Amino acid sequence: MPTHGSLTKAGKVRSSTPKLEKRNKNAPIPKRGNRKKFTKRFLLERRSGQNWLSA
Repeated sequence: MPTHGSLTKAGKVRSSTPKLEKRNKNAPIPKRGNRKKFTKRFLLERRSGQNWLSA
């Protein structure tokens, strides 16, 4: 069974690309998301699911 690509070409692109520093990931503030949920559920009186208008 023939192979796809030769082993002599393996890893050429990865070794030639420059190394980048790891970026910090900032998680969203839970308080803000909970406030958004509160306004939708209680102030706008929307129910969960796709058909929240008919419920």
